[in-house]
Amino acid sequence: MFRRHLAAQPAVRHYAAGMASRRKEGILLVDDDAAFRAVYTELLEGEGFAVTSAGTPEQALAAFTRAAPRMVVLDLMLPPSGQPEAGAALMERILSERPATKVVVVSGSGDSSFALSLVRRGAYDFLAKPVDPDVLLAVCARAAARLELEDRVTELETELATAAREQIGLLGTSPAFLDARTLAERAAPAHVPVLLTGESGTGKEVFARYLHARSPRAKKPFVAINCGALAPALLESTLFGHKRGAFTGAVADARGLFAEADGGTLFLDEIGDLEVGLQVKLLRALESGEVLPVGAARPLTVDVRLLSATHRPLEAMVAGKTFRDDLYWRVRGIEIALPRLADRAGDLALLAQHFINQARALVPHAAMARLSPEALRRMEAYDWPGNLRELRHEMQRALVMAAGRDEILEADLSPSLRNTNEASVSALETADESAPLEEKVGALERREIVQALARSNGNRSHAAARLGLSRQGLLNKMARHGLKSS
Repeated sequence: MFRRHLAAQPAVRHYAAGMASRRKEGILLVDDDAAFRAVYTELLEGEGFAVTSAGTPEQALAAFTRAAPRMVVLDLMLPPSGQPEAGAALMERILSERPATKVVVVSGSGDSSFALSLVRRGAYDFLAKPVDPDVLLAVCARAAARLELEDRVTELETELATAAREQIGLLGTSPAFLDARTLAERAAPAHVPVLLTGESGTGKEVFARYLHARSPRAKKPFVAINCGALAPALLESTLFGHKRGAFTGAVADARGLFAEADGGTLFLDEIGDLEVGLQVKLLRALESGEVLPVGAARPLTVDVRLLSATHRPLEAMVAGKTFRDDLYWRVRGIEIALPRLADRAGDLALLAQHFINQARALVPHAAMARLSPEALRRMEAYDWPGNLRELRHEMQRALVMAAGRDEILEADLSPSLRNTNEASVSALETADESAPLEEKVGALERREIVQALARSNGNRSHAAARLGLSRQGLLNKMARHGLKSS
């Protein structure tokens, strides 16, 4: 009768569908009640988990060593003592061997202070007996999702550490980001110039280094300069070099960055900040392959591939006569538009974890911290005007504020994130924790569509491109969510 009741639960059917696409995760079920083990083994196996069960601490440790599950559902009242301390000792033994294990502790003692102490000692969650099957499935599904995220972060971190000769890597799986990376991969082997466009902080220099590392010039120099950081006269001598005595302070010859990058790649960041006189000299260098150092009588021949970047609208600058059209077409061999962080749906958690891991080198005694669900929801509701640069600094700050905790809480975030419009946050929380996954995904999808339309000023074609959809695909989703398409 009890088993038929479990099968009829809507949440059970829902989580079964959700687990179908997830790899089979192993669970060790530890309880001295054989009937409990039998019923809940059947329940969890129906969700796609690979279940191993045990009735004593000795059997549990043997099964944990043999099957190596990454999740444990652990009853605290274990023989021979039947006291919660027996299960607590087993939990600590398990976590000492494999700290990443998600241990869900179960107890009928009702001692909330003891339960809280176990969570502080590493338990993933705590459930009171009698265990509601829907609640158990929800907790296990959440633990499996966290393991999946941790696997993905580890995988991407490994790729980052070994990817290219200069350990260059790019993180992200959103359609807008993957489009940019695919175009970069195709452009990298060519010798044509590349223009990287996008808001400040979207990772243009990272992409430039990625292009260089995957090009035939990878073993030659990569030289970068921000064109807006120097006065025009100083920038000219920095780019093209100068001869001794060419101007006050020129006490020796200087090769210039074009000569330094000979055979390799020169990256001009914020090329839109070049004043018109320098634009003419840059155009000649690109067309002829020759640079004339300041004060020199003869030019030098150089072989340089140019990569450039800007957050300014160069086409509008050409129309306004502040950027030369001939230089524009010379540097825009292949244009790669980098998406805003707010337009990279699904990438935020991965990128945030990456920056947290990086920040540990800067924060003494920092733990291997993860974002709490509440902190992540608050971050997902934020627009990130500073893009990746702002996210990196925010995660450094949050790790400092966590003060050694292994979880970053909402309170650790800066005031600008904590004060995010509550309506934006509630859009992510339209469905509560007990709502079906389909309802939660629907609420998130509707929010993303509304935001994309707002950022595109109602232009459905542009909004569809932001979301990685066809125009008709967007219209279909708008109709499904009751959004006007007229």
